[in-house]
Amino acid sequence: MADETSDAAAVRVPPPLVFVAGVLAGAVLGWAAPLRLGLSTGARIAVAAVIGALGLCLGTPAFALMRRSGQNPAPWTSTPALLGAGVYRVSRNPMYVGMALLQTAIGVGAANGWILLLVPVATAVVWATAVRHEEAYLERRFGESYLAYKRRVRRWI
Repeated sequence: MADETSDAAAVRVPPPLVFVAGVLAGAVLGWAAPLRLGLSTGARIAVAAVIGALGLCLGTPAFALMRRSGQNPAPWTSTPALLGAGVYRVSRNPMYVGMALLQTAIGVGAANGWILLLVPVATAVVWATAVRHEEAYLERRFGESYLAYKRRVRRWI
């Protein structure tokens, strides 16, 4: 993984692992001290399906656009160009938002309140270990172009 002086963001932890850890930690906590949601099974599955679909609708096109543009989605690799098309017009981090929505969908689907409570924790960890380093790198690499993009597009949604 890159450091602050290389031509890549100094990302500390692969962001998907943070969200997976949130799900696993929530599952363990749910086993040890259940925190159940009070929704019927049908309602829970329907809500989880909608939230999961939203997560996929953000994350999948972002990943595909990155690959089509010749970029590696791994945040610790060099970024040859800014992406401002597709879902990157509404979020600077659509893959991370998608992952947070998928963790939310899993928590709702499993009726596990712990997984839900850990979504903001996982998101904060991703900000601390990835997003802030990515933003610093992109500011160094692209200067005013990236700053203008930051002014136009929100970090999350």
